[in-house]
Amino acid sequence: MSVVAIIPARYASTRFPGKPLANSTGKSLIQHVYEAVSGARLVDRVVVATDDERIADAVRAFGGEAIMTRRDHNTGTDRVAEAAGRINADLIVNVQGDEPEMEPEAVDTLVELMQSRPEAPMGSLACRFTSRDDLHNPACVKVVIDEAGNALYFSRSLIPYPRDTAGEADDPGRWLLHLGIYAYRRDFLLELSSMPPTELEQVEQLEQLRALYGGYKIAMALVERASTGIDTPEQYQAFVVRYRAGVSSP
Repeated sequence: MSVVAIIPARYASTRFPGKPLANSTGKSLIQHVYEAVSGARLVDRVVVATDDERIADAVRAFGGEAIMTRRDHNTGTDRVAEAAGRINADLIVNVQGDEPEMEPEAVDTLVELMQSRPEAPMGSLACRFTSRDDLHNPACVKVVIDEAGNALYFSRSLIPYPRDTAGEADDPGRWLLHLGIYAYRRDFLLELSSMPPTELEQVEQLEQLRALYGGYKIAMALVERASTGIDTPEQYQAFVVRYRAGVSSP
């Protein structure tokens, strides 16, 4: 099975313009992500899909591969799909461009999941919550999984809802945090990107609900911990501190 990881990266960002090129560590953020994903032993090729020549130039400068995509994509998945349309691969792994601490082992776990579940068109990862506060943070997406290991639903709200305690959780580890990494069979990704957005997807602002709404299975695997995505300059500075202290991945 040939595996290509595609990292979507755009320059424009409401909360953090130019985020992929932030380089307070001596490396751009996109280089950190690229190197982390390149450490996965089951990934054959890593590509950055971007709409900005500055990002493409930065990637090529450190020896990476970049593909230019259109500027008008509404989602990172659509950007990844455009790039995947020009790539010959069995499996496409979508790693967000703001995940510098993505563990290569997590990427390999996702690839192994798709290898063991040939009937699944799509897969993703989750881990146990460790913080009660995160349970009620809409930026922390929750997932519930069925007995067969498929996602039942994703939500920004707490699911399942603990009715008897009025929404309060005594043990956050009973709930699952969804991680923003996906693997797709290439043909399914191209099909998914051609589907119109669904009401569920638009209400929750979660792209993966398009697949569930269409009746497709999303295979899930659990990993021990989550990586920390970078959404704001403050989160980036916290990453820089961790990196300089030697407690961060690439």
